[in-house]
Amino acid sequence: MARKTHPDLEFAVEDASGRERTFKTFDEAAGFAVSIAASTGRDVAVDALAWSRAAAKFYHGDYGAEEYDADPDASVFDRVVISAEHVGRVY
Repeated sequence: MARKTHPDLEFAVEDASGRERTFKTFDEAAGFAVSIAASTGRDVAVDALAWSRAAAKFYHGDYGAEEYDADPDASVFDRVVISAEHVGRVY
């Protein structure tokens, strides 16, 4: 995922208390999601929210623009689920 941002693209993650936090880059959101998953033991969704066709194209190219056109009112454009499993010491 590119580190650049787009003004109409954000990434949402629920924190450990269930409040939504938003980030401007996937990297920031994914890092936060890993920390929540590791500390709580639950799967954590990173939701890409594309508020315009241009943002969808920025995120996933021409395919993203087509997906946006198919349902511009979708509440979540794309979702990545992060999980972390504690396996103990590795020898």
